[in-house]
Amino acid sequence: MISKRAAFVIAMAVALFAAFFSSVITYTVYEYNFINNGNITGDEFAELKDFYKKFKEVKKLIETNYLKEPNEEDLLNGALKGMVAALGDPYSYYMTAEEYEEMLIGIEGTYAGVGLSVSVNPNDNQITVINAFKGSPAAEKGILPGDKIIGVEGEPVDGSMLDEAVDKMRGEPGTEVTVTINRNGEILEFTIVRAIVNYPDLEYRMLDDEIGYIWLYRFDLKSAENMKDAIADLDSKGMKGLVLDLRSNPGGVLSACLEITDIFVPEGLIMYTEDRQGNRYEYPSRSDTLGIPMVVLVNEYSASAAEVFSGAIQDHGVGTIIGKTTFGKGLVQNLHPFKEGDVLRLTTSEYFTPKGRKINEKGVVPDIEVDELEAAYEYMRENLGKELPLELDAPLFSGIEELKRLINE
Repeated sequence: MISKRAAFVIAMAVALFAAFFSSVITYTVYEYNFINNGNITGDEFAELKDFYKKFKEVKKLIETNYLKEPNEEDLLNGALKGMVAALGDPYSYYMTAEEYEEMLIGIEGTYAGVGLSVSVNPNDNQITVINAFKGSPAAEKGILPGDKIIGVEGEPVDGSMLDEAVDKMRGEPGTEVTVTINRNGEILEFTIVRAIVNYPDLEYRMLDDEIGYIWLYRFDLKSAENMKDAIADLDSKGMKGLVLDLRSNPGGVLSACLEITDIFVPEGLIMYTEDRQGNRYEYPSRSDTLGIPMVVLVNEYSASAAEVFSGAIQDHGVGTIIGKTTFGKGLVQNLHPFKEGDVLRLTTSEYFTPKGRKINEKGVVPDIEVDELEAAYEYMRENLGKELPLELDAPLFSGIEELKRLINE
């Protein structure tokens, strides 16, 4: 027989053990759920715990000791931006929800600002003008492709401040913004009145009775449809040869590029990509070629999707590439959105032409190399808003001569 005292002690021990075991189970389940809901492993949790401890210490020091009171949201966004910037890839970056909305403007077509298409030149980390849109406030003031934007509203800017500089140049129609330019060592200051800018994707016309001309500014959501309409109209006017001008085209929406390329190249491969594991993804063409002689004009600012198009045309032998070696931006970026509306834009793979030529840091070398004339730049500076005479547009003049030769053959 067990005494009442012994039975009480045993009962207490069992109760204490049960309580302890229950607390262990509760903590383990809590920890599991915490880790599981964050989609991280136990090791990752331990690593993040150490990271957060350091992050919290730095954040506390800033909040306590920095000369000015910091904005907590800016600190958090800056931490995320800094982590992506540490990759050293100018094409990968973190965007807040507001910045992502601004980026979509470039795809959709209308905004209030000065009318410049800009990019960061990785060679000098300068904000470089790719194009000043025809009829825009910037074009009417005389800003030219290749100009380096070194200041906005009196504040110095460089490639690391691209988003900030673009944001400053946009604003209410009718208001002014001061933009400082470095043009081949000459520092120029322009005061520009902002306006509603229609962000065109192309323009076209017949150059003579036989040759059609399409200038594709960029590849956006409507470009494929607009390209087909332009070709149909030029066909109706007797087009026998086509000049497709991709000079200063910075790229854009890949799906639009693929759909447009499909118009011009025969059934086969348009391009392929490879990621760091060596996985290959191919993008095929499924239609017949347009079937008329074509030349494609490019320059050192033709980039990304413009290079995919040019490389495919060249590899399939369905057109002549004329101008200067292209920019050499052959990297693929994917967008990773978060539920709060912010987005990570991350380089994930690399483009190759149908024949396996590398585009990144190499570009597409033209079949016929032609330099722009200095006289052309002088004319544009002195005759703002006027059409460049054909005799001063050396690449276009060369393209017309090549097309006439091909048509006659």
